[in-house]
Amino acid sequence: MHDFRPSRRLLLGALAAAAPGVALAQAADPRAVVERFHATLIEMMRNAGQLGVRGRYERLRPAMEATFDLPAMTRIAVGPAWSGIAPDQQAKLVQAFSDWTTANYASQFKGYSGESFATQGEQTLQNGDRLVRTVLNRVSDAPVQLNYLMRQGSAGYRVVDVYLTGTISELASRRSEFTALLRDGGAERLVSDLQRRTATMLQG
Repeated sequence: MHDFRPSRRLLLGALAAAAPGVALAQAADPRAVVERFHATLIEMMRNAGQLGVRGRYERLRPAMEATFDLPAMTRIAVGPAWSGIAPDQQAKLVQAFSDWTTANYASQFKGYSGESFATQGEQTLQNGDRLVRTVLNRVSDAPVQLNYLMRQGSAGYRVVDVYLTGTISELASRRSEFTALLRDGGAERLVSDLQRRTATMLQG
């Protein structure tokens, strides 16, 4: 992840619906899923100082679960080693990865200086996944391209990867690091490392 407010580098409340039918339609729409998440981020950034990092973390948790397929993202980030991990350790990894990802957003989106998100388009890929192209506009720095890879599951479309500057897979960039930790100490080592990082970020 990256600091979206002052730095050059980057990683990444819901909008009210007028009627239940509209809410269901929005939930199935990849673009709407991303735009609701962006609205939550902007609202949180506007209140970042008042909330503090732990408050931002708690504010983001429901939005993260509604937007991202965190179990799928964990599997992708771990890579081929996932199939060799015991189910109880897989569950611990999903929880640790989810907490760490949420803490990353909470620690990096730590203020507001006029930023805004804009959706540029949506593309259907050959396998049925959707790619939602967006941009983060910053007042005193260049805009940042953020593309969201969306996959449909039982809960509708959810994000399974984020492409920074449009092409750099956030999960692929983590895989070599995670692989090294798994090689050195197995799933317990990776869980412990993610928990340590999460605790450090939430200290503010």
